[in-house]
Amino acid sequence: MAIQIFSTSPSPTLLSHKSTYFSYLPPPPTRFYSLRPYLRQRTSLAVAFCSSQVARGIVELVPDTQSSPSTSLSLSRTFLDARSGEELLSGIQREKEAGKLPLHVARGMVELYQNYKDAVLQSGDPNADEIVLSNMAIVLNRIFMVVKDEFVFSPYHKAIREPFDYYMFAQDYIRPLINFGDSYVGNISLFNQMEEKLRQGDNVILISNHQTEADPAVIALLLESTHPYIGEGVTYIAGDRVVTDPLCKPFSMGRNLLCVYSKKHMNDDPKLVDMKKRANTRSLKEMAQLLRSGSKIIWIAPSGGRDRPDPATKEWFPAPFDASAVDNMRRLMEHAGCPGHIYPVALLCHDIMPPPEKVEKEIGERRMIAFHGTGLSIASPINFDEISEECGKPEEAKVAYSQALYDSVNEQYNVLRSAIHGKQDLEASSATISLSQPWK
Repeated sequence: MAIQIFSTSPSPTLLSHKSTYFSYLPPPPTRFYSLRPYLRQRTSLAVAFCSSQVARGIVELVPDTQSSPSTSLSLSRTFLDARSGEELLSGIQREKEAGKLPLHVARGMVELYQNYKDAVLQSGDPNADEIVLSNMAIVLNRIFMVVKDEFVFSPYHKAIREPFDYYMFAQDYIRPLINFGDSYVGNISLFNQMEEKLRQGDNVILISNHQTEADPAVIALLLESTHPYIGEGVTYIAGDRVVTDPLCKPFSMGRNLLCVYSKKHMNDDPKLVDMKKRANTRSLKEMAQLLRSGSKIIWIAPSGGRDRPDPATKEWFPAPFDASAVDNMRRLMEHAGCPGHIYPVALLCHDIMPPPEKVEKEIGERRMIAFHGTGLSIASPINFDEISEECGKPEEAKVAYSQALYDSVNEQYNVLRSAIHGKQDLEASSATISLSQPWK
């Protein structure tokens, strides 16, 4: 499968929130824009996001038939006609009183609006008020749509780009939350190396930590000026929460997904455990089929969930990797019949949308939001055979390989943390990790 690369064109002007996304044209990330139409560009590059549950088997959540998003509710003007934040909040209240919004969803929508507004205002952008009204009008409208006309994800969901472009909808929602002046990419040249391998038909696996629901958008935005095709082509292995939580659904609809049940929530209902495991196995087969076609990138977070701060020190660091998850992905890549390469990747973006301090069983977590710098870094591939030669047993090699990848992610993460939180900027670069701001 060939990799098609596109250059960015001049950015479109700021449009009203009454617009919908009938096309795609990525703007440079140095300015903020409200949700708006884009001239679509296509790519054959596929990238996947995964948690360690892939090691246990990747799951389907729903039947094979994927529902089509209804357009009937797109004509609802409750939120699209709002001319102020007060009108948006009044619209939530009216729909709740009319029985069209469950209490917990309405409460979440109010909190989302208020926190998003506070975060965007922190940016100091002179158009902050317009950006908040424009973006939140469409976000609330799309949440309302999936509540009233439930969208069901198929085991393998392809991003919905038309007639409404859900991908750019999510990108432009997150864009105003990123302080690009304090954001960095480590070893940007390795993405060029990766591109060449993909052109040759090779597969790539990115072993990464995972911090927020916004990770996909953050990665795509930090690479937007140099590798926009990566973000557009991503296929995420998504836990059940991001395809069932009404506040997540509209953003998930803009991503290519392999739908899974999270390992951390596998035993929430003992009666469903067997069904979830069977479904996991089926989705694992879907991933294997994707890899057999070659030229795929799989992004796996083998920690099994998002990073969380240490309860005592409040310090953030990548959560430990599950060695079985890493080994299963390695073997899956090796059996694909195409050459494969495994890169360690570090991501730092917890400030803009931190997860709850503890793993929660119930759907509907609080969304805390802030304006902050973010970071992404990648290191050279780590070869399993070289590590296994020094180990006496296969199990030892599996653990040693996972640890080597984790150590690399930690090293990169510490450089990003020094640049962003330590205020060392580009001077935080090390002998093996070169930081840059490619959007400048």
